[in-house]
Amino acid sequence: MKTKQAVADRILELCAERGIAVNKLATISGMPAMTVYSMLNQKSMNPGIVTIKRLCDGLGITLGEFFNTPEFDSLEQESE
Repeated sequence: MKTKQAVADRILELCAERGIAVNKLATISGMPAMTVYSMLNQKSMNPGIVTIKRLCDGLGITLGEFFNTPEFDSLEQESE
């Protein structure tokens, strides 16, 4: 799995756990919905850590909690 896909999957997983839509996540994170959607459909070439931190703040979790999944632990190095 690629890193961008792992990030997108994690965002969707956290939204589902909380019963919120992506638009709601964008609103509570103080960012445009298109920014979040671009991360989900992998149009964002490199979602920055600051952007992910803002999502985490909106979700009420830490960056460590966001990345603490088996999917992130098993990512291989990418050449892109």
